[in-house]
Amino acid sequence: METEQAEPAPRPGRTPIGLATGGGRPGGPAPASSQAPRRGPWLGPLWRFVDGAPGDSRARIARRARILVTVATGLANLGGALVVLAFAVVVPDPVGEVSERLRLVNLIVFAAYVAAAVPVGLLLGERFFRRVRRMAEAHDEPDRHERLLLLYGPLRLMALHLTLWGIGTVGWVVINAPFSALLAVKLGLTSLLGGLTTCTVVYLLTERLLRRTVTATLRSEMPRRTGLPGVVARSVLAWGLGTAVPILGLITLAIGSFLIAKITVRDFAVAVLALGGIALIVGLGVTYGAARAIADPVESVRLGLARVERGDLDVEVPVYDASEVGLLQAGFNHMAAGLREHERLQDLFGRQVGADVARVALERGIDLGGELREVAVIFVDLLGSTRLAADRPPGEVVRLLNAFFAVVVEVIGAHGGWINKFEGDAALAVFGAPLALEGAPGRALAASRELDRRLRADVPELEAAIGVSAGEAVAGHIGAEERFEYTVIGDPVNEAARLTDMAKTTEARVLAAGSLLSQASPGEAARWSLGDEVTLRGRTRATRLASPRPGDRVPS
Repeated sequence: METEQAEPAPRPGRTPIGLATGGGRPGGPAPASSQAPRRGPWLGPLWRFVDGAPGDSRARIARRARILVTVATGLANLGGALVVLAFAVVVPDPVGEVSERLRLVNLIVFAAYVAAAVPVGLLLGERFFRRVRRMAEAHDEPDRHERLLLLYGPLRLMALHLTLWGIGTVGWVVINAPFSALLAVKLGLTSLLGGLTTCTVVYLLTERLLRRTVTATLRSEMPRRTGLPGVVARSVLAWGLGTAVPILGLITLAIGSFLIAKITVRDFAVAVLALGGIALIVGLGVTYGAARAIADPVESVRLGLARVERGDLDVEVPVYDASEVGLLQAGFNHMAAGLREHERLQDLFGRQVGADVARVALERGIDLGGELREVAVIFVDLLGSTRLAADRPPGEVVRLLNAFFAVVVEVIGAHGGWINKFEGDAALAVFGAPLALEGAPGRALAASRELDRRLRADVPELEAAIGVSAGEAVAGHIGAEERFEYTVIGDPVNEAARLTDMAKTTEARVLAAGSLLSQASPGEAARWSLGDEVTLRGRTRATRLASPRPGDRVPS
């Protein structure tokens, strides 16, 4: 009994383009398609009916394909039989060699063979679909053999019908040869043309009707070197059905006119008109179908490229088959996956070193060394981190640290800076490197005041000291070719660290080098008050201290 699995919530972001496909999980549903190749107002509903609803399970897709292929195969054989009858009628019989009784016998034999051969073909085709159904219901990914079984399905069905029609052709020739060699040739050629028509239609229709089943199967892996007919072979098949078969009918008619002396002009004209009409109608349909078989997957790739061009990399196109077009679709998916991986790595790189550093590195490359930059830096450090780790569970310590650093990153980023590094429970923020930043000292002063307010309000369990400095420093990649990091080295960094140490002993918890006030805007400078000059640890030059005015330190 066929089973179907419930449809889960669709994966956000990733949207297939074109034909809705089966989910990545075997037996799972097909994600809905947001953009499908445009078809005409008449054929669009037809193909939507053929493909079924988005979200169908693989078992439902396989069952629907089995029914449609069975119906299409029966109709193809009926069409082939009508082609045989049409040729038999429009091509005159040899004069004086065919009795009414022989015509009746041929008609009965032909009808009986078609009535027997078509069910045989359908039953043998059902064996193929039984294996396809089992594969669709399996919970494991299909292996290479199972994928090839599905991909070779249209070719095997065509070979099956070619065999059945070949047997019928030989039988018809054998039955009629003792009575009339010309009649045997005529019926053999007409049966051959009918068989070619049937086999070509079976192949083209089966391949189209199995498209969604194939797409669901090829979602996880694309077989290579399958030996299946490619675009050229399919185009030749379409040409054979739309052009070669009617022309061969005309050739047969011409040969008959030479061999049958009493063929009338009227009979010849009727035959030419009939075959010409068949050629026009069938040729148009087959040519359109062959063109759509190429245009649809190319259109899906075009739509995918348009989305990639807009910056949307969460895109996937269905792989219709293992031909050159299928390889094109699979190649697009590999390209999109590579771009997503590149974007993910770039995002991780940016999170590690800062978005500006990552962007500059990608644009200019990475060279060890540095360049002089006018920068402003903020150093922020927790107070009592050792006691915090001893008094609280590790999980709670991590939660508090993450909350602390989240505020630091948000505030620094809002003022145009970036976090150069986290050092345990401390962070170093930089303004003005690797890209120049106008008003970096003023931005750093404003960021330090807001950071103090936000930390007191958002993470009251923790206390932090903040030091701010500015000046000339070397900014660049430091380390070895195998392992390096972007950092800022210079007196402003050292001064900010020492100011942070001193801020731990003050009520304000925020200290800045007084020289920054002259580089900030008047409004920002007015929010700070100058203090004493001190010589910080490890420095020989005195530093004038500055701290936020009381009203600018904590929220009212």
